[in-house]
Amino acid sequence: MKKVEVRICGLGGQGVVIAGQILGRAAVYSGKYAVQTQSYGAEARGGGAKSEVIIADGRIGFPVVRKCDVLVAMSQETMDKNVKDLKEDGILFIDSSTVKEAPEIKARIIKIPATETAEKSFGERLYANMIMLGALTKATRIVSEEAMEDAIRDSVPEKAADTNVQTYKKGIELAASPD
Repeated sequence: MKKVEVRICGLGGQGVVIAGQILGRAAVYSGKYAVQTQSYGAEARGGGAKSEVIIADGRIGFPVVRKCDVLVAMSQETMDKNVKDLKEDGILFIDSSTVKEAPEIKARIIKIPATETAEKSFGERLYANMIMLGALTKATRIVSEEAMEDAIRDSVPEKAADTNVQTYKKGIELAASPD
């Protein structure tokens, strides 16, 4: 790995920003360089949001994702807006609970029913972001599973850490099983 550019996009309230922060932290814990940026619409909840993480073996000269190697789409609206920035040989993770129309692109598409799984298995749709982080970790190996787990524990309130780690591990399972 020289450099991997990741964009996580969704709607405000889906945990897109914290997911990017955790991924960046996990990269550092894995001995990599990382930079993380975020942006969201004025609406905050319900408006478009994105978090970008660049992970590299060496220094990162430009802190903005130009063409992403990995795109995580948590909503149809934000996927439609951001898919143009995915490299042809990239990986598109879509939350198949909230993204109903996958684009026809020359990239690997991984469908994970993150929101549905979060609601059914954990009683809260807000854990969908951790499920997507688990899938991303398993499928890309850009950070170690242990580093991601440590980053989750260090990024969320202590009382929520175990549940967040459980949902992350569920994402690993979902990525390991065939579609």
